[in-house]
Amino acid sequence: MLQASGATLAVAIGVGALVGPSQVAGRLFEFTLLRRVSPLKVARAATLGHPLGALLLWTFGAPVAAVFAVLHGLGAGILTIAKGTLPLAFFGASGYGARQGWIALPGRALQGLSPWLFGLALERWGVGALWLSAALGLAACAALFLLHLPRPAPATPPRPVPPAATEPESTP
Repeated sequence: MLQASGATLAVAIGVGALVGPSQVAGRLFEFTLLRRVSPLKVARAATLGHPLGALLLWTFGAPVAAVFAVLHGLGAGILTIAKGTLPLAFFGASGYGARQGWIALPGRALQGLSPWLFGLALERWGVGALWLSAALGLAACAALFLLHLPRPAPATPPRPVPPAATEPESTP
């Protein structure tokens, strides 16, 4: 894809090497600076990493390939964390593991087909295939805007404990 945007093979390999460290940086960023931000807001922002990078790459070509890789990696890294925190924020800890398995199932099934399908898109449309992946990222962001975290129940003051009934002392 980077070569289709005008990058040489050497540049494409070098830029591709930026994705992994950018994912780690995104996770650290989420863990430190974004830890007090709503997981839903963080996920919404993270889904825009790839589409923004794709727009830049499609518009400006190889000179911004590194920016594309970093934005893509940051978004992907943060989304890794959001996939774990969002279900917890929506549903709570009860049954978390089973719920995570069911939520992840469709994505894992499609993940195996993704390289092949994107390869077909690249073959047919070249760098224009980025519009497909960018559109999917925008659709994910739109879906997240349709969701709203449940409001926490208002804190109720503890009920006063009635004084224990006193029994008359018995005399021996």
